[in-house]
Amino acid sequence: MPFPKAIAFYLPQYHPIPENDAWWGKGFTEWRNVAKARPLFAHHYQPHLPADLGFYDLRLPEARLAQTELARSYGIQGFCYYHYWFNGRRVLQRPFEDVLASGEPDFPFCLCWANENWTRRWDGSDDEILLQQNYCEQDDHDHLISLLEAFRDPRYIRIDDKPLFLVYRTSALPDPARTAAIWRTLARDHGIGDLHLVSVESKESEIRNPHDFGFDAAVEFQPCWPMLESLQGQAPSLRERIKGFLKKESPGKSIHRVVSYPEVCRAALARAVPPYPRFPCVTPSWDNTARRRWGGIVLQDATPERYGQWLRKTVEQLPTRGLPEPVLFINAWNEWAEGNHLEPDQRWGTRYLEETLSALSGGGIQYASCIS
Repeated sequence: MPFPKAIAFYLPQYHPIPENDAWWGKGFTEWRNVAKARPLFAHHYQPHLPADLGFYDLRLPEARLAQTELARSYGIQGFCYYHYWFNGRRVLQRPFEDVLASGEPDFPFCLCWANENWTRRWDGSDDEILLQQNYCEQDDHDHLISLLEAFRDPRYIRIDDKPLFLVYRTSALPDPARTAAIWRTLARDHGIGDLHLVSVESKESEIRNPHDFGFDAAVEFQPCWPMLESLQGQAPSLRERIKGFLKKESPGKSIHRVVSYPEVCRAALARAVPPYPRFPCVTPSWDNTARRRWGGIVLQDATPERYGQWLRKTVEQLPTRGLPEPVLFINAWNEWAEGNHLEPDQRWGTRYLEETLSALSGGGIQYASCIS
């Protein structure tokens, strides 16, 4: 099997922007949530605090270069930057725009359109919309035109020699087949050639054959929310949250959902291969209680060794998946307030990265009991 290509999802949030200043206070970045997190029950790992790279600011080219040097040295072969587009309005775009304009760092990348409404989810409230998505044919046209410079960049990741472009929620598009057709036509007309369009299976409504709506493939999102519900039931109701909050003993376990990381590993590896190309995904850990006052999800007992075993077995399964190339995704490089990051922290150091390199290169100890 060819050497597997690991692409890590990348959050460009770590720099102040006017929108966040207005919504959450002057100078807000994701680091504010990260630093204020606290343990909510026994053996709850919080806060996740950065080690080698520190509390960086992504406006600095030195910070972006340090990230890519670290990623490359541990086998990561590209970043998938989250891309925020709201009818021509872009948010959190500066880090990627600087990378594109400067040509540095020289490290492969692709884009994932995070096409959800922008809500107050980051402080636990989903129902207050701050920026709304409005879809139309003209916007499909304008959006693709805005991406041409990125697609032409020699660093842009291609599958079957086609620029790889992900959409986080294709079910939100009123007519994804129409959108795909518009994008493909424009890409060809502007000399890009065809696109490799990938639907992210982020929610139950997204788990469907991408060929039915003009996309080429899907990518798993981990943790897989429908899978978590089957392992641990539905998220706590408002009444359960209130009751849990009033408990004197471990209230965090009642107001948040706690799921065993080893069980998630086993369930992910046991998922049936679908009748369409679906790139697999592995997450080193997950804990979004830094962002949410209630209703968060914690994957308890995550360790570098368990992650490494999950990643090794995922690499072993790649030839059975009918993929055009041996590509997998890791969620994520730097989602610090969701507790899923390969970047070194003060608890584990570089151990997650060491496991990544070992799994991708086919070396290292096989931890037979790590996901049991």
